[in-house]
Amino acid sequence: MSPRKRTESRALPAPVSPERHTALHGPLLSWYDRNKRDLPWRRTRDPYAIWLSEVMLQQTQVSTVIPYWERFLARFPTVKALASAPLDDVLSGWKGLGYYSRARNLHRAAQEVVERFGGKLPSTAEELLTLPGFGRYTAGAVASIAFGEEAPIVDGNVARVLSRLFEVEGLPGDRDREATLWALASALVKGERPGDFNQALMEHGATVCRPESPLCLLCPVRDGCIAFKKGRVDELPPAKVRAAPRKLFLALAVWPHAGTLLFARRADKGLFGGLWELPAVEVEEDTPEAEATERLSTTLGAPLTLEGTLDSVRRQLTHRDLTLRLLRVTGATRPTKSAAFQELRWCTPQEAEALGMSTAMQRALDAALGHGVMGGEAVPAKKAPGRGGRRATGR
Repeated sequence: MSPRKRTESRALPAPVSPERHTALHGPLLSWYDRNKRDLPWRRTRDPYAIWLSEVMLQQTQVSTVIPYWERFLARFPTVKALASAPLDDVLSGWKGLGYYSRARNLHRAAQEVVERFGGKLPSTAEELLTLPGFGRYTAGAVASIAFGEEAPIVDGNVARVLSRLFEVEGLPGDRDREATLWALASALVKGERPGDFNQALMEHGATVCRPESPLCLLCPVRDGCIAFKKGRVDELPPAKVRAAPRKLFLALAVWPHAGTLLFARRADKGLFGGLWELPAVEVEEDTPEAEATERLSTTLGAPLTLEGTLDSVRRQLTHRDLTLRLLRVTGATRPTKSAAFQELRWCTPQEAEALGMSTAMQRALDAALGHGVMGGEAVPAKKAPGRGGRRATGR
């Protein structure tokens, strides 16, 4: 047998026996019925509302998502309402939730649902996978929870539960490990109430089979857990080694004129893709203000004069340690377009509230207003809603 074939064979676990399936499926469902948290998206059968919750819960904690989900549904109550809304409105409704590519994909997918499926989400994971933003997990979650399809899911919580129950080795992201987990999830979801079973796996991972200090004495399937029997619960799954966040420095042009400030909309791809900001360019930590101003001039296609440095704002992102340097500038020519940005717009601070802007850029704007750049009294910084940690530990 070739090495390639041997690798593929390791990715397929022994089939889950009927006895093992019965010992896990029923007890987990019963446990879920008794212990599930009362979450608003569990009180609806609306596929759109369920889909929205799944998208918001990616990389974000439940407590953070609940108010966003409620406000977003009130603003865009149906797929058709979301599809017909301007992208700026959608991004504005997402402001503070982070990972804005989720909002852009949600909007694009809603438009395709209207165009291809008459405004109703397709009911199978296979069809859902053809829509923007739908990976295997999201398709399986929506198909099983909203439509009762026996579609598997594997997220961080489910991966942890299955790794311990079946003693699955390998680091998160390893191809053989992922194939094994999906095969196990596919076998276990078969049977009654597949949507509730998938939620039971996630709920169990979030509240009992936790990454640290798991509550094994409260586990309804402890007797069938190989990791528990072998004393390996703390070893599985092994922690993924994360790279240190990259340091990123941006110089921002704070350009007031006649009660407005200049804002720019980024390209759709990359950091803060498609969002609005005070026009920014990447600089080095030790780049002099004069050079940073010159780079901003080139980017905007308009000569700028530096009037002073206002402040620096720091934000810790998942993969970046971000520093925003606010440079107050002016210029004789006021640009209305730039090849470096999708769009330029002169807005009052009140008009800017409707723009889709990242939390980091909102903090920068608040800092600029706090320095009285509009010529009046300083404006207190707003307190943006906080974001939680990764979904794998917080759902």
